[in-house]
Amino acid sequence: MKPPAFWSRPPEAPGWQARALAPLAALYRRQTARRVAAAGATVGRPVICVGNINAGGTGKTPTVVAVLDRLQRLGIAAHVVSRGYGGRAVGVVRVDPARHAAADVGDEPLMLAAFAPVWVGRDRAAAARAAVDAGAGAIVLDDGFQSPALRRDLSIVVVDAHVGFGNGRVIPAGPLREPVAAGLARADLLLSIGPSEAQERFTRDWPIASAITRLRGALEPLQTGMTWGGLRVLAFAGIGRPEKAFDTMRGLGMDVVRTVALADHQPLTTALMMRLEREAMQAGAQLVTTEKDAVRLPASFRHKVLFVPVRLQIDDPAPLDTALGRLFA
Repeated sequence: MKPPAFWSRPPEAPGWQARALAPLAALYRRQTARRVAAAGATVGRPVICVGNINAGGTGKTPTVVAVLDRLQRLGIAAHVVSRGYGGRAVGVVRVDPARHAAADVGDEPLMLAAFAPVWVGRDRAAAARAAVDAGAGAIVLDDGFQSPALRRDLSIVVVDAHVGFGNGRVIPAGPLREPVAAGLARADLLLSIGPSEAQERFTRDWPIASAITRLRGALEPLQTGMTWGGLRVLAFAGIGRPEKAFDTMRGLGMDVVRTVALADHQPLTTALMMRLEREAMQAGAQLVTTEKDAVRLPASFRHKVLFVPVRLQIDDPAPLDTALGRLFA
């Protein structure tokens, strides 16, 4: 689903919808508080959680990739554990890109499987135990900040600096899974992702963020040797904030003649892709999407659609490296 517009209103003027939904938000907040208070299981390996306070995409997947990279530099064989949002697999499953599709295990786990072994399961503790049995030296928990299943040794909260914490209200009155203060109190590091102007605005609008060690980063296109400049494209994206992807494509010099913003994790059916292909042909354009969307493409379209991979660049990774180093001293 696409978030309602009032979720993006300023906290000081959240709108009548947010106020009307306040009783339901209070119930959601209490349920989350009870859930996160439960003691999680230990699995004999450090658990590093990459999560968020906002619902939807904030840049967690590129952050998981960056954490995996830094663990690899430390000589740690980390495995990823994910709920496998949108996947139909039952029980605990190790993701195998050769035989699994996004419909089986979710798009993010399928993408992450290119970087490390990935385990999906609604029972995250069982998935983590399976990873340890398979030789994991550490568990990177993808999106489990509000889950009580595992005790976390390091928690990183990721936020899109451009949107911040929205109107500051909890679901359904706003985009938050829990209040900002409560979430940051349980976290070890806050990573805000976005260009410098967005970072400055986030600092100004959310002074509460100064209560926690903050990392700043940006998503940069991965240099693959592809010449994007001047390419006429029809761009589509089904991520948390599709505009990020479209801005990246324009920044690479693409001539973006049309954009199609899809819902986060929206299935890319053959019918939808045929429609987009027709529109692209009529416009004399190439279909281009994101790396995460690409893993959801029907097999018949994988050779027809180009994608732009991005990687997280952290301005000063020293606090992250220090925190990771303590875990494996």
